[in-house]
Amino acid sequence: MNKQERVTFVINTLKELYPTIPVPLDHKDPYTLLIAVLLSAQCTDVRVNQITPLLFAKADNPYDMVKMSVEEIRDIIRPCGLSPMKSKGIHGLSQILIDKHGGKVPQSYEYLEELPAVGHKTASVVMSQAFGIPAFPVDTHIHRLMYRWNLSNGKNVTQTEKDAKRLFPEEIWNDLHLEIIWYGREYSPARGWDLDKDIITKTIGRKSVIDDYYKNQASKKQKNH
Repeated sequence: MNKQERVTFVINTLKELYPTIPVPLDHKDPYTLLIAVLLSAQCTDVRVNQITPLLFAKADNPYDMVKMSVEEIRDIIRPCGLSPMKSKGIHGLSQILIDKHGGKVPQSYEYLEELPAVGHKTASVVMSQAFGIPAFPVDTHIHRLMYRWNLSNGKNVTQTEKDAKRLFPEEIWNDLHLEIIWYGREYSPARGWDLDKDIITKTIGRKSVIDDYYKNQASKKQKNH
């Protein structure tokens, strides 16, 4: 298959597997999504979804959030990891939203990325999931799969994002990035990967990745004998 055929194969296979796409992080508006995405750095979405109800019961908007101290926020979000940085970020960005944006989350990369603890990926998720603006946030799953599928060279997430945006039509970015994340979790994880279940990589995967997989399987077998 040439590159265009591989891209079409990816799009069609994912559409079939995920006719409706669950949104990974529970939220009710742009602010609660922004906080949930910020908490998800180096933390599982499952864990974030357990912690956000506790936090949002006390403060689900910037005005209530700044009434809490950084320490109070940190105590609640501690299970998500990186809590000293994240609690400062949440308190600080809530204050900036009040001071500069009338308490509202801005619909712009520039303003979002000015907020403490908000990087390009967090901003991209908010733009796509809160505002429906086409974006392609690249997380570890997308970075890994774009490399496995020989659609990007895997040098860094910035390059992967550029490649994804170039290869896939803009009108499906918002759905597609979520489909790839779910696929990566279910069928093509970093650890405990079973290539036989991973139909996309098996069909269009980078030759070196597939060769390495079979080499590893063979050496595991030898160890077990």
